[in-house]
Amino acid sequence: MELLLLSNSTNYGAEMFAHAAAAFGEVAAGSTVTFIPYALADWDDYADRVTAALGAFGIEVISAHRADAPDRAIRDAEVVMMGGGNSFRLLDALYHLDVIDELGAHVRDGSTRYMGASAGTNVACPTIRTTNDMPIRQPPSLAALGFLPFQINLHYVDPDPASTFMGESREERIGEFLEENYCPVLAMYEGSWLRVTGGRATVTGPARLFQRTGCEAFDDGVDVSELLELTPMFDGGKRPRRGSSA
Repeated sequence: MELLLLSNSTNYGAEMFAHAAAAFGEVAAGSTVTFIPYALADWDDYADRVTAALGAFGIEVISAHRADAPDRAIRDAEVVMMGGGNSFRLLDALYHLDVIDELGAHVRDGSTRYMGASAGTNVACPTIRTTNDMPIRQPPSLAALGFLPFQINLHYVDPDPASTFMGESREERIGEFLEENYCPVLAMYEGSWLRVTGGRATVTGPARLFQRTGCEAFDDGVDVSELLELTPMFDGGKRPRRGSSA
């Protein structure tokens, strides 16, 4: 299995995907990339921007939405690039096209290589439960492609001890997720990405790994291959007991 999963598409002051240009070239490996633009509403504009950005690295792009049969274009792709935007909208589109199972099988058996950024990374997880997005669409399920046996949280920011903001921090929200689910969360900062090749998984850039037992911070280049051996379990939190109707 070949995965390239970015926290974000664009670093401040840089061109789209420039921070991971070498990684894109490695995964694309001379093949045409099928871009999936459904996380944003303006598919044409998004496809044009991604085509130009990857074209600057010598990577040819076609957009699934411009194919006569977008579902078949996704199923037949050698390489897919799942664009960022809203994770609920993207997952709903994948269910609507009925490509979840077949795309998943092709990526797992190595016949399709998978690249994603932001929402495109979220849908590579078992579920989209750790997205930062609002549920602007209602997919049939929160279950996603499930290439990884752990969750990812993107665009991660540390709590600011000097801030007067009284809402929940990202750290607190991830803690709530872990109260309900037995599944680690890899939190990646802006500019970081996860690369999976075969049975090896490595993070480039800073990240934090949240588990029920605590949190571990990584500066750069950490091997997290052991996470690929996990079995996630969901919905294990306490539930209120219903009273008797007698």
